[in-house]
Amino acid sequence: MIRYTPTQTISVDAAASDGAASRTISGVAVEFNVVATVNDGQQVMFKPGSLPVDGRNPKLYLQHDPMKIIGQVTERLSTDEALLFTAKISATELGNESLVLMSDGTLSEVSVGVDVQKFSYDKNGVMVIEQASFNELSVVSQPAFSGAVITDVAASIPQTEPEIELNETIPTQEKIIMEESAVVEASATVEKLWAKPRQEFKVPTAAQYLSAYVNNPIKFAEYREGIKAAAPSAPYIDTESNPGILPEIIVQSIYNNFVGMRPVVDAFGARPMPMGGQIFIRPAVSTNTSMAIQSAQNATLQAGTYIIDKLSVTKETYGGYVQISEQDIMFTTPEILGSLLDDMGRIYANTTDNVAADALVAGATVTNSFGDTSLPEDWVGWIGQSSQTILTNSNGNLPNALFVSPKYWGVLIGLADTTGRPLFPNLGPMNALGDLTPSFGQGMAFGLNVVVDRNFTDETVILGCAGTSPGNPTGAGFECYELPQGAISIDVPSQLARTLAFRGQFATLMIDADKFVKATGL
Repeated sequence: MIRYTPTQTISVDAAASDGAASRTISGVAVEFNVVATVNDGQQVMFKPGSLPVDGRNPKLYLQHDPMKIIGQVTERLSTDEALLFTAKISATELGNESLVLMSDGTLSEVSVGVDVQKFSYDKNGVMVIEQASFNELSVVSQPAFSGAVITDVAASIPQTEPEIELNETIPTQEKIIMEESAVVEASATVEKLWAKPRQEFKVPTAAQYLSAYVNNPIKFAEYREGIKAAAPSAPYIDTESNPGILPEIIVQSIYNNFVGMRPVVDAFGARPMPMGGQIFIRPAVSTNTSMAIQSAQNATLQAGTYIIDKLSVTKETYGGYVQISEQDIMFTTPEILGSLLDDMGRIYANTTDNVAADALVAGATVTNSFGDTSLPEDWVGWIGQSSQTILTNSNGNLPNALFVSPKYWGVLIGLADTTGRPLFPNLGPMNALGDLTPSFGQGMAFGLNVVVDRNFTDETVILGCAGTSPGNPTGAGFECYELPQGAISIDVPSQLARTLAFRGQFATLMIDADKFVKATGL
C-alpha cells in the first residue's frame, strides 16, 4: 500500500526542503473482485489489473464534479486486492477547504471515474470490468466500494494562535513540532476510515417494473431484490406475494420448429389433378414402333406396332381437423387461428411428402448391390454401374438425381480423399465432384442433384431421373399429382365452437421403374 509516514510529510503551512508545500492524501482507489453498485444501479466488479498505473495523471475532483477540481493523482500501485493511490492537493481555496475536511475525517472516502473498454457479465448480471481507462478520482461522502478510503493525509490542522501565512518561513524546530503534531492528529482521525454507505434504493414505478420485466431481465432481478431489501423484515411484501398484479407478457410470435418441406415432391414437381372422378388415366407408351434396313429394293419394310397403355391413378384425400372454442378464438393474443392454419399447412406438406417418399422407394424395383458406403471408390463404382443400367433399360435416358436418407447424406458430406480433403467442399473448387454443406439440404455429388428427405427410411439410396434434362428429355419416371384444397371452417353453435379442417387430394404414379436403381446390401 502506498502510504506516507509523518517523517515524509509536511504541514500545509510549512515548506518542504525544495520550497514546495506537501499536501498529499493516500489510500485505496478501488477494491478488486468486490461487487459494488454504481450511481445508475448497475452492479460492477473490477478485476485485478483492470486499471492502468501509468500514463496521464488522473484529476482529483470533489463529488465527481469537474468544476470542483482540487488536485491530481500522482502515484498508482496495483496489487492483487486493490488499486492504491497517492494524490496531491492543489494550493487553492477549494483545495485548502477540502484538505481540512479530509484531515478531520469529514471526507474520508474516494470514488473512481472510468471509461470501460472491455467487460463481460457473470450469471448474476454483474458487469465484470477487465479493462478501463482511469480518468479521475473523486473525494466523496459515499463511495461505491466500501473499501475505497483515504488512509493518510499529509496536512496540518489550521492554527488559530499564532496565524501563519502559507509558505511563510518559520524556524526549523517550530516546523518540525508542527509537522509531528498535525500529522499525528490527522492520521489518528482518518487512518482506516472504512466507509459503510448503502446505495439508496429507489422503488421503480409500475412502468419501469414492467419495462424491465419485458426487456431487461438483469434490471428486473435487481428491482426484485431491491424491493425485498427495502421492505420490512417481517412481514414483508415482494412480487411473489402479489402475483395478481404482475402481468404475464407474451413477446415475439409463436415459435414452431416443425419444417413443412417436401424434398421428394419438389424434386419431381406436383402436377395438377383433374377435378372430376376418383380415378384418372395417365397414358404411357408400352410398345414402340420397329425400324430395320430394307432387305432389297421394293422389299417390304420392317413391320411394327405402337401400343399406348392407360395407367390408372387413384385420388386419395389427406387432411385433419381440430375443434376450437369460440372463447379461444376471441381471447387469444396473438390470435390462434393464424398459427393453427400455419401448423396445419406444415403437417399436410410433410404428410404428402412422406407418401411420395414411400411410393418412390416401393416403386424402384431395379436394384444394384452397394459395397462399403464409407469408401468414395465404392460410391463411384455403384453410381457408374447403376447409370449404365438406367441408360440401357430406359431406352437411352440418363440419371440426374441421387435420393438419399439423412443417414447417407451425412456419409456423403463426410467423404474425403486419401489426404483428408472433402470430396464435396462447399467452396466448390472447379475440380471437385460436387458441393454439399450441412446448412443446406441440397447440393451436388458425383455430378448429380442430391435430394435428402427425412421421410426416407435410413437405408435409402436411389439413383434416378427427376424432371426433364438434356440426358433425360422424356421427364421423370415418377410423378406426383395434387389438388390442394386448404382449410375449411364450420361453426358448431350448440358448443360455441368451430371445426377447422385442412385437406387436399394427392396421388403418385411410378410410370417408369427402369429410370431408377435402388441400392441394396447397405
